[in-house]
Amino acid sequence: MKWIRKFHKWASIVVGIQFLLWLLSGIYFNLMDATKSKGRTYQARINYESPLVGDRLVEPSIVLLKNKPSVAIELIHILGEPFYKLTHEKALYPHFKNKYTLVDAYTAKRFLIDEQVAAEIANLSYNGPGEIFKIRLLDPTIPDFPKQQNPTWEIYFDDEIDTSVFIEANSGRIIGHSDAHKRLADIFFMLHFMDYGNTGSFNNIQNMFFAIAALWLILSGFMWTIHLGLKGKYKIRH
Repeated sequence: MKWIRKFHKWASIVVGIQFLLWLLSGIYFNLMDATKSKGRTYQARINYESPLVGDRLVEPSIVLLKNKPSVAIELIHILGEPFYKLTHEKALYPHFKNKYTLVDAYTAKRFLIDEQVAAEIANLSYNGPGEIFKIRLLDPTIPDFPKQQNPTWEIYFDDEIDTSVFIEANSGRIIGHSDAHKRLADIFFMLHFMDYGNTGSFNNIQNMFFAIAALWLILSGFMWTIHLGLKGKYKIRH
C-alpha cells in the first residue's frame, strides 16, 4: 500500500497543477478581448471582387486541359483581378496540405504569389499605423498558425503590437493576422489545452498522460480508502 500512497500523492500534484492552470486560463478567457485575441486589432475587411469582362474570360475547359491533372477549378479574385484556382491535390481543410495553381482568367498565364504580391495583399488587409519592414517565406510548422501545412508568406509591420500578416504562398489566401495580443492568448490556449508541443490540437501525448494520471488518482484513492476502512480507520458514531 505504501507505493500506492506515494503514486497517489504524485498524481495529485500533477492533476492539481493542471487544474490550477485550467482555472487561470479560464479566467483569462472570460476577461480577454475576443477581437484582439484573434489578431484582428488592425485587420481590415477587403473585397477582392471587381466587375468581370465576360468575353475576355478564358474557357475553364481550356485552362483545365493545359493544367492536368486537376480535381477542381474555381474563379477567384486577387488584388481585384480574376484568376482561376486549380486544385491538383485537395485536402479536407484549407490549412491541410493542398496543391494549387493560379492562372490569369483573361490570359491563361500562370500566376505566382511572390514577395511583392504578398505584400500588396497584406497591405490591403491591414488598417494600422505601421509599414512593412520585413517579409519572409515560411515552411510548416508556423508557430503563430501551427495547423497551417502549406508554405506561407509572413509580412511584418512595424506597429506597436508587432503585427504579422500571413498569406498562403500557393493560393494567395489570407491565413490570418497575428500580433502581441494573439500571441499572449495563444500562451493561455496552450496551457488550457496542454498543447505544449504547439501543434494546434488537444489530441496529444500530454492529454493522454494527464488522463492516465487522473485515472490513477481516482483508482489509488479508492484503493486507499478501502484499505483504511479494512484497518478500521473509519468509525460510525452513534
